[in-house]
Amino acid sequence: MSAEEAANLSQELSDKAALKAEKDAKKAAKEARAQQRGVKQAAPTQPDADDPCASQWGDYALVQSQEITGRKWTKVEQLTPELSGQEVLVRGRLYTVRGKGKSAFLMIRQRTATVQAVMFADDVKVSKGMVKYACGIPKESIVDVGGILTCPEAKIESATQKDVELQVTSIRVVSRAAALPFELVDAARSDAEIAAAAEKGEVLASVSQDVRLDNRALDLRTPANQAIFKLQSAVCQLFREAMLSQDFQEIHTPKLIAGASEGGAAVFRFDYMGRPGCLAQSPQLYKQMAICADFDRVFEIGPVFRAENSYTHRHLCEFTGLDFEMAIYEHYFEVLDVIEHLFMHMFNGLATKYAAELEAVQSQYPFEPIAAKPVRLTFAEGIKLLQDDGLTDVDPLGDLNTELERRLGKIVKDKYGTDFYILHRYPMAIRPFYTMPCPDDPAYSNSFDVFIRGEEIISGAQRVHDPELLTTRAVACGIPVDTIQAYIDSFKLGASPHGGCGVGMERVVMLYCGLNNIRKTSMFPRDPKRLEP
Repeated sequence: MSAEEAANLSQELSDKAALKAEKDAKKAAKEARAQQRGVKQAAPTQPDADDPCASQWGDYALVQSQEITGRKWTKVEQLTPELSGQEVLVRGRLYTVRGKGKSAFLMIRQRTATVQAVMFADDVKVSKGMVKYACGIPKESIVDVGGILTCPEAKIESATQKDVELQVTSIRVVSRAAALPFELVDAARSDAEIAAAAEKGEVLASVSQDVRLDNRALDLRTPANQAIFKLQSAVCQLFREAMLSQDFQEIHTPKLIAGASEGGAAVFRFDYMGRPGCLAQSPQLYKQMAICADFDRVFEIGPVFRAENSYTHRHLCEFTGLDFEMAIYEHYFEVLDVIEHLFMHMFNGLATKYAAELEAVQSQYPFEPIAAKPVRLTFAEGIKLLQDDGLTDVDPLGDLNTELERRLGKIVKDKYGTDFYILHRYPMAIRPFYTMPCPDDPAYSNSFDVFIRGEEIISGAQRVHDPELLTTRAVACGIPVDTIQAYIDSFKLGASPHGGCGVGMERVVMLYCGLNNIRKTSMFPRDPKRLEP
């Protein structure tokens, strides 16, 4: 057998083993769910009366707010050498447990922080029954662990709290976990770790996306997921900070509306007290009406609904929109200036305030943070870059598909050294009805998209504030004028020139963290195939 044949055979065997591991994981998850439905919670385990440490271990009775003891719990992330020698009490999940003779080594996890806890049976502080009890606690159970914090000679590389460990003197179960549909250590494993094992002929288990989402409450416990949703929260906070610092006011617009707000058929329709209604595709119309009401600068963080039958890596049927609208004086570049300030504030804030969370994500999903200011290019300039790169058949008045966006993103990265760019002056035919046409060429519009890592995260424009032009545009785009008449009427009493944009929050987090699927940044994603959990 040649070396090439041997390599092909090895790869084939590795692929088969990986496929078998995934099938086994799905089977185990199905069996675990069936077991969870059919098995009652185990009765609390308690020590024998003659156990010398009987008062130090055992399952709590059901916590029903029956007493206030005054005990103080310390967060795992706060366990540092400064507390060495002190007695502490922590509550967390039993991540892993390993018994060896009269000893036990436990890893206690609280969100993204972990600490090693050790037990050695001496019949004074720790009994044999206590060690046996600890080794029998199911993984992911919630436990209270008390003990003396010490500094070991060697760092605990497997824990986030590397310089300390907990010498256990008490352990109690608060809530026992049933059989797990998958091991959390498998769900937290990186592709690089799996690939490295495969090169050695080993097969490490992984967890498929569907299995993860079917058991989302467990999947969200991985360190990377805990960090992702901390970053998601941070993005919203930083967005709000940036808006408030630039004199924007937060508003809350209705999500039950009479007609489509973006045009097209991608709208969820329902019966509203005997007449047709829709779930809002964006707060667009109401943001503009707020400008007409002299609010001047407004923003909103809220749900957005799109009935698009698009099962892709970046589309959802429900997502969180970060929207803003502002009066402009002369040019829609005033909006682009706000966007640049917004994203630099976000990027700097994430890098400086959330370094630990970024590291937790990078440990499973490696990526390079974005820091550079964006490059501004016209749509025509973007098309020219693609054509110069060999794509001579690109339509100069057509939209860019995902492949072309990524290709352009790579070209921009190579030419300008940034993963962050703005493409503006889009063809009029591919923009919403309320977009203002360019003054020098009605085939183009005063609109823009913003891209990170070759994918669009923002779509925005100067809006049409003239009611006659707005009506003409709505008719041309096939939108029933009677369903948006109140919106059009709001411009008849005098309207400031204005513009704004909408940002998909989940997409921002996905692309900033270099992730390959938006379902990783949606806590409970809704797409054409998923309506639960």
